[in-house]
Amino acid sequence: MTIVVTGATGHLGRLIVESLLRRGVPAGQVVALGRDTDRLADLAGRGVTVRRADYTDPDSLRAAFAGAERLMFVSGSEVGQRVRQHRNVVAAAREAGVGLVVYTSITRADTSSLILAAEHRATEQELRSSGLPYVFLRNNWYFENYLPQLPAYLEHGVVGAAGDGRIGAAARADYAEAAAAVLTTEGHTNQVYELAGAPFTMTGLAEELSRQAGRRVGYTDLPVERYVEVLAGAGVPRSYAEVLADGDRGVAEGALDVDSDDLGKLIGRQPTTLAEAIRAAL
Repeated sequence: MTIVVTGATGHLGRLIVESLLRRGVPAGQVVALGRDTDRLADLAGRGVTVRRADYTDPDSLRAAFAGAERLMFVSGSEVGQRVRQHRNVVAAAREAGVGLVVYTSITRADTSSLILAAEHRATEQELRSSGLPYVFLRNNWYFENYLPQLPAYLEHGVVGAAGDGRIGAAARADYAEAAAAVLTTEGHTNQVYELAGAPFTMTGLAEELSRQAGRRVGYTDLPVERYVEVLAGAGVPRSYAEVLADGDRGVAEGALDVDSDDLGKLIGRQPTTLAEAIRAAL
């Protein structure tokens, strides 16, 4: 069985490839795709097939998907461009006769009001309409959205616009492990999995960081518009700052508060906790 993984030069795609290999999938049956194949040279050295693929280049996708029985479709990173890019992926997968497409979506993509959800919702609709067998892995936020900012949190405190909303974030490695489980086992066709960890609030994150770091870290909640200004003032491009602040707006409204054990069931254990993630990062 040939398993093709898109976005293998990115954090999640790379972890999925590594998880497949740990699960015993022969390296020769794994195809790692990326725009810059030089960044995949070490995988090639381990026997993984490496091919160039660019979501904006349909010809590259058709060539990359040749012989694929299962396709791990990691969503693109260019917000605002993904509907067009993802249509290219779906069209190439259909032309290649892929047996199963596993797509990384977002929490409650079909009903979410988040700006980020719109492109995922369109992609899910595209896959359903294509006739291809699919699996939707609706990933919640990643701990890694927050962990790189721990030094700044320790110095300046935690700032956001999430109110008391709960976030079902989980470790990127756990999401990758869940994807590998779906790719290597049966019974998932046309299933939708809401993947999340134990929910926490931003105040809870600040309190856990305070406990582990041994210093007081507070959470300051701002109006969404003010949070956009803070992010923009810190150098975040305004268009992206608006997307990030909208994410917090959604959190405050419950968009990422998920009561689901799908992630634990797929990986066969309890997902990594926020406390464990912070401890490792510190």
